[in-house]
Amino acid sequence: MLTLDAQAEAFALRRHFTISRGTKTETIVVVASVSDGTATGRGECGPNARYDETPESVVSDILSMAPALAAGMTRADLQDAMPPGAARNAIDCALWDYEARSSGMPAWTRAGLPALDPIVTAFTLSADGAAEMSREAAANADRPLLKLKLTGEDDLARVRAVRAAAANVRLIVDANEAWDIETYNSLVPALKTLGVELIEQPFPAGDDSALATLERSIPVCADEAFRDRTSLPGLKGKYDLVNIKLDKTGGLTEALVACAAARADGFGVMVGCMVGSSLAMAPAMLVAQGADFVDLDGPLLLAQDRAPGLSVDGSRLALPPSGLWG
Repeated sequence: MLTLDAQAEAFALRRHFTISRGTKTETIVVVASVSDGTATGRGECGPNARYDETPESVVSDILSMAPALAAGMTRADLQDAMPPGAARNAIDCALWDYEARSSGMPAWTRAGLPALDPIVTAFTLSADGAAEMSREAAANADRPLLKLKLTGEDDLARVRAVRAAAANVRLIVDANEAWDIETYNSLVPALKTLGVELIEQPFPAGDDSALATLERSIPVCADEAFRDRTSLPGLKGKYDLVNIKLDKTGGLTEALVACAAARADGFGVMVGCMVGSSLAMAPAMLVAQGADFVDLDGPLLLAQDRAPGLSVDGSRLALPPSGLWG
């Protein structure tokens, strides 16, 4: 019989982290644990207020599944038992980890994948004044890819300052739903000149129909507008890529299916994350194999990651020898 537990954990950030919806100095994650008394699997999720999730509500939602899990609920059953979101993600990833540990077969083998290659992640610069973002860019100019958080005001000054400080770095930007059509039309030509390769979620999800008629000279990626594979039909003609996050899909199980479905529908794939520890990034690495863009820099934004964590070499992430996940 499997038991299920959950607890919230706080991680201080290396520096404040600001997006268009607010600023934080720590991140609160929730860890689910599944155990048979011998083998224990863990999964981490990041509750997101954007989807009306709090650490307390996610812990409660996870624990509500304890009787079903004890009665024999499988990972496949879980997909119908809970909606997509952070709580299902934590349980789903804990079950993947438990299955790997109890069987002695790595999670990627169970998923039909070869051994995981290291991945190169974007490094995110929090939205800030142009001078502050310039300093951060200069300090990270040796990274291959920077992702800039934007807010809809003074965004061009921010990007110009970053480009001046990091002339050879690849750039992508994330507006987190903060732009309107006028902002989009005024910024895109200049961003193209500055070498920006991707624009993530410029308009609010549900108010993005204009993307079907606007010129997308820079590819546009759906983040808040994409949750799981059921989102795909409504995104055709508006977006070029989708950002797959396990906290949105409700776990690795759906993320792998959603990734294949997105590819089949002609979308490019970005694999992203909430700010969290290596425990949350490890399962996402299965989806990130071969992705067009990878943004799994959560542990790089923490003052201190959990141990053991991913093996980190600059922006290059690899699974540690053992003990983390899967």
